[in-house]
Amino acid sequence: MLKANPDYLKLQGSYLFSTIAKKVAAYKEANPDKTVISLGIGDVTQPLSPSIVKALHTAVDEMAVKETFRGYAPDLGYDFLRKAIAENDYRSRGCDIADDEIFVSDGAKSDSGNIQEIFAPDCIVAVCDPVYPVYVDSNVMAGRTGTYDKASEQWSDVVYMPCTAENDFVPDFPEKTPDIIYICSPNNPTGTAMKKADLQKWVDYANEHHSVIIYDAAYEAYISEDDVPHSVFECSGARTCAIEIHSFSKNAGFTGVRLGYTVVPKDLKDTDGVALHGLWARRHGTKFNGAPYIQQRAGEAVYSAQGIAETKALVAYYMENAKTMRKALKDMGYTIYGGVNAPYIWLKTPDNMKSWDFFDMLLEKASVVGTPGSGFGPSGEGYFRLTAFGTHENTAEAVKRIAGNV
Repeated sequence: MLKANPDYLKLQGSYLFSTIAKKVAAYKEANPDKTVISLGIGDVTQPLSPSIVKALHTAVDEMAVKETFRGYAPDLGYDFLRKAIAENDYRSRGCDIADDEIFVSDGAKSDSGNIQEIFAPDCIVAVCDPVYPVYVDSNVMAGRTGTYDKASEQWSDVVYMPCTAENDFVPDFPEKTPDIIYICSPNNPTGTAMKKADLQKWVDYANEHHSVIIYDAAYEAYISEDDVPHSVFECSGARTCAIEIHSFSKNAGFTGVRLGYTVVPKDLKDTDGVALHGLWARRHGTKFNGAPYIQQRAGEAVYSAQGIAETKALVAYYMENAKTMRKALKDMGYTIYGGVNAPYIWLKTPDNMKSWDFFDMLLEKASVVGTPGSGFGPSGEGYFRLTAFGTHENTAEAVKRIAGNV
């Protein structure tokens, strides 16, 4: 008898951004004369940098010549890219990461959703709340659900660690000891970032309790403060307790190109001494044919002298938007977080308004789209996320509309 996976059926409603897309589509159909500005989804708007475009063209030309044509890529990544990543993102920062501890993929989102497969189904998972929905949904799909409590909006096998203004959006250690701990810093959606001292405490906690930290560093290029680490491996002892996931989407604008990587140190082992490096290599090679050569050459170009300069300029462009929004919204009287080490503004909704109510008001009165905080978890209620990934012109127009209509 054909039956759907019951764990998938336990998910509540649609994926957050699909719900937003449907609401926006309905609004546009009903208001064809209105121009909607989206500051909701974290998609980049600026074109690829010249050095990356050049690398893409060169790689395409190589694929048209018999002597330089390439078929399947090595499933773990080409050596030239893994070496560039290790040198620039880790060894230059004093992190002890070897080339072959880097697994190149088609993006951080895929790795975030797939990494949980190498862990036992009965593992307890801890997530920051609010949280990037993929962390929770992928674990629910894997059967780590227990029961769902509608009042608290929580699964019994998923430990929610509240991140609020009261604790500076840095989670406290949970009462229930988790096996897997998801940490995203700089954080999506709050835009806040952990100081190195705070992250070191989590590394020490994970080693003490033999837990594994899955560290999402997708936004590390936006860090501007010296005491905020770019990698969990800047912390002592992280090699025995952490996995790190990276993306080329946000720093180099690869949302439409698709490239990322995950670092699994060989020192990381389960309680029976099984190396997780080998397990991820087996899973990666079994279910993934390798990121295309063309994309990997583009990734390599990100680490060239010109590529580094262009990436910094791209990050600065988006952070200028964050600065614009922070100032304008503060001047309007909103309570604002984020936008310093990350391209996200996390604002408190006015007058204790529900997040989705604020979404509807913003869309109806200003034709501006953001993301309701409650879509990221229970602690996100009463908050709202705006992205700095728009153009300068649209960002300026959006805050002008908010000031004049909301």
